[in-house]
Amino acid sequence: MEREIIIEALDRITDPETGQGLVKAGKIDNIRIMDSIVAFNLILPNLQVPYKTSLYQTCHETLQEIFPQGQVHIHIEARKDDPQVHKAASTPHLKNIIAVASGKGGVGKSTVSANLALGLKMLGYKVGLLDADLYGPSIPTMFGLKNEKPKVQKVQGQPKLVPLEGHGISLMSVGFVVEPEQSVILRGPRLAGLIKQFIGECMWPELDVLIVDLPPGTGDIQLTLVQTVPVTAAIMVTTPQQVAVQDAVKAANMFRLDSINVPIIGVVENMSWFTPEELPENKYYIFGRGGGEQLADYCGTTVIGQVPLIQGIRESGDNGRPAVLSTDSLLSSYFVDLAQNCVSQLQKRNSNLGPTQQVLINK
Repeated sequence: MEREIIIEALDRITDPETGQGLVKAGKIDNIRIMDSIVAFNLILPNLQVPYKTSLYQTCHETLQEIFPQGQVHIHIEARKDDPQVHKAASTPHLKNIIAVASGKGGVGKSTVSANLALGLKMLGYKVGLLDADLYGPSIPTMFGLKNEKPKVQKVQGQPKLVPLEGHGISLMSVGFVVEPEQSVILRGPRLAGLIKQFIGECMWPELDVLIVDLPPGTGDIQLTLVQTVPVTAAIMVTTPQQVAVQDAVKAANMFRLDSINVPIIGVVENMSWFTPEELPENKYYIFGRGGGEQLADYCGTTVIGQVPLIQGIRESGDNGRPAVLSTDSLLSSYFVDLAQNCVSQLQKRNSNLGPTQQVLINK
């Protein structure tokens, strides 16, 4: 018996909780090989999960098929109720989770999220985008997938959503589940349930970055996200005018609470200026100036992107091909710069700070 063969075989078995291989998902521990005996621990969320027996049998049969003369001993353990153990077990395939947030609607947060995700993909990263704005999902339109539906795949008898793919990145949105014209009328518990389902019951591939496009403000969805997964960092989106900045300060303060403590790695100032096509040297600051810098100073971070008011950015989103993919290098350059600055800030965050803790719910 060879340890590498055993690990490879067990990792071909899909974990019903994360959709990843059992080894990558951290569900296999303490592999021991003694002559013709292989023993290991199978780590489950709890001992009452409905797939316990079928997963045990799958592991046993898989190794028995490879080593027909061997003996397979599997010890099932419940995951310890420790937030850091839970983090490692539940989302090891999502290396960095970045929340894109704003204080108010209409500042271009979804435009920033979509173009940032694609910009990171262009830089060589494996990227996913979760549209968590359940009341106003924009991602299906921005990726040209308005009428597409996610597939459902059964893993050890448990149904799992399979993310859609758009322009090379994995996507999930409530807009893929309901009809485009259907109103989403949900209250707190249902909102929380959908967010948990889109993370825990979705077969996200192994990702370097998962971008989460949040709704504006500080409500049930934001709180559910930080309680469900350890959010690596947040990016705030604002326009330059004071009414947008003041609301963004309130949204940023949620992440800065001691009980949440998600680092804010940058501010994106959208609609920073307007330049007419016929007067390319002119800049008109329709919404004022300095709002992004003001918000960044307050949050102790930096402005990682300034995006002007350009018709082509709006058109590209409406047409299902975000601006960063444009053949117009000037149009795409704003978002390529944003992606590069985001990577730089994320690397600093991960070098200087420890992993974010999941927010514990006090019952």
